[in-house]
Amino acid sequence: MAKKCDLCGRGSTKGATRSHSKVKTLKRQNINLQTKNIGDMKLKVCTSCLRTAKKDDK
Repeated sequence: MAKKCDLCGRGSTKGATRSHSKVKTLKRQNINLQTKNIGDMKLKVCTSCLRTAKKDDK
């Protein structure tokens, strides 16, 4: 199950946490995906795409 937006294709990014001794520990920052029914299909859509779609509907 991929953690990518079905509309824009945006996925997770890498970030780093730094301790007091400046040791870098890599972590994964996932995007905020929501499962929505658009038309007849069930899509995984990021919240920025949902906000853009809501803005275009007005």
